[in-house]
Amino acid sequence: MNEENTDGTNGCSKVRTGTQNEAALLALMEKTGYNMVQENGQRKFGGPPPGWEGPPPPRGCEVFVGKIPRDMYEDELVPVFERAGKIYEFRLMMEFSGENRGYAFVMYTTKEEAQLAIRILNNYEIRPGKFIGVCVSLDNCRLFIGAIPKEKKKEEILDEMKKVTEGVVDVIVYPSATDKTKNRGFAFVEYESHRAAAMARRKLIPGTFQLWGHTIQVDWADPEKEVDEETMQRVKVLYVRNLMISTAEETIKVEFSKFKPGAVERVKKLRDYAFVHFFNREDAVAAMSVMNGKCIDGARIEVTLAKPVIKENTWRQHLNGQISPNSENLIVFANKEESYPKILGKPPTLPARLNGQHSPGLPEIERCTYPLFPGTKLTPISMYSLKSSHFNSAVMHLDYYCNKNNWAPPEYYLYSTTSQDGKVLLIYKIVIPAIANGSQSYFMPDKLCTTLEDAKELAAQFTLLHLDREHSLFSLDLCRRIWRK
Repeated sequence: MNEENTDGTNGCSKVRTGTQNEAALLALMEKTGYNMVQENGQRKFGGPPPGWEGPPPPRGCEVFVGKIPRDMYEDELVPVFERAGKIYEFRLMMEFSGENRGYAFVMYTTKEEAQLAIRILNNYEIRPGKFIGVCVSLDNCRLFIGAIPKEKKKEEILDEMKKVTEGVVDVIVYPSATDKTKNRGFAFVEYESHRAAAMARRKLIPGTFQLWGHTIQVDWADPEKEVDEETMQRVKVLYVRNLMISTAEETIKVEFSKFKPGAVERVKKLRDYAFVHFFNREDAVAAMSVMNGKCIDGARIEVTLAKPVIKENTWRQHLNGQISPNSENLIVFANKEESYPKILGKPPTLPARLNGQHSPGLPEIERCTYPLFPGTKLTPISMYSLKSSHFNSAVMHLDYYCNKNNWAPPEYYLYSTTSQDGKVLLIYKIVIPAIANGSQSYFMPDKLCTTLEDAKELAAQFTLLHLDREHSLFSLDLCRRIWRK
């Protein structure tokens, strides 16, 4: 710690030596009673704090802090974050030179303190003109396991994963949309900690490990977005999964209205899942208790409260640290297995509105932007040299899909009709020339749209979801990132 660093206290720009740095950190430790240890490129302050008894705080108590000035350290940072509550552990990422790496993780003793830190410190001006970003830290404990034999049951997969890895808590398996006796060829494995999941991922390296004689696909599952309890207390929409594809919206409405006629406002069904909207929350909660585990058209359904997703420009929220006053009008609902967005590389998603209605279960794309500095060298490339994760629209994915399979580009044919209220409704039929002579000569969704962009996006997504898997060069990736429905 002999490097010289800028002291930003009170906005000053004086230089302090490594000795002064050490003195400031020692003073902080003496004042708080916390220990400080540096290892593996990070410096840990606390974890646990003095006098702590019992297990560490649960998930949801940690926040991520970004855009920290590189010459700012715990003696300045800790007092700022103590404003939100008691710190269990503060982890500052460090460079070999002694500077910090611009980000840190702060674990509080309760979830409420972590949420308060986000509210009061996100976009906080920590030095003149220097604003930090604070958001929930995603302590991922879940792995995606692909290429699982479809005849395997949840219990078999759970037992096998417990045999080959440690710390397994649960396995999430979704039945096939067309055959409820089979799984979809993938599962999510939940571990007791991020470390346990990371060790399992390292052990299950594709190409070196097999399950039931099959080479499996292993990756981090996209983390599920947390919804605060206050918001969930206002939800009056139920998420219903494991439906038969043939089950109609009217049938679902009738079944959920049996316990109280007139309680259901509307039903929105997509493939083998649906969202049931109630006029009152009390009726939604009562229906969830009554209907969970019931059979509709021979399928045993699972019913939970739908998780709301704010359909705001998320990247603007991250930059500004605030939400538009009108964001309450932009709430839709996402079911659990569809809401694992990554910061980079989103699945193809439809626009926020289709036919004048919000499209549920399709989270808004988060955008990552980086500054373009003068003199930055830019290299011309072809879009086909990229990976599929670089595209965030189904139209682009489909074009990329065809190119990677050495097929001619997809052909779009536009049709229209008129609704009862006089609106022009549009739909695209897509023909893939390379397979047009096969069992399916074209692809056309069962929904009409009011805009050209929506119609094309919907048709492309429908096509991607229904293409035979044997044609796909990245079908497992699509399965993981698109077909969680």
